[in-house]
Amino acid sequence: QVRLVESGGGLVQAGESLRLSCAASGRISSINRMGWYRQAPGKQRELVAIATNGGSTNYADSVKGRFTISRDNANNMVYLQMNSLKPEDTGVYYCYVAGSGWLSSGYWGQGTQVTVSS
Repeated sequence: QVRLVESGGGLVQAGESLRLSCAASGRISSINRMGWYRQAPGKQRELVAIATNGGSTNYADSVKGRFTISRDNANNMVYLQMNSLKPEDTGVYYCYVAGSGWLSSGYWGQGTQVTVSS
């Protein structure tokens, strides 16, 4: 299967920055998209940002201009640079991969907590 290891979460104040990292290993040859979802308490999991192998990116409207997704394809890494954080960005952030075959429905990591205080 795929193993996703996330790091970089933490507690910050509003306006500060964090950088999340996710390392993918295992059966990764079928991956064609890597990205991040988040889930706030009492809310559904939502897409934050995603990047294809070809370099296309997509962001949630709420993070456009503040968050940047990047990938290191050689090392099977995906990053999320989060600037100007707001309290409403608080939640568990999940690394996500999807691709062909058995990965067509996607796969999530275990999540990393991001807490932004006002």
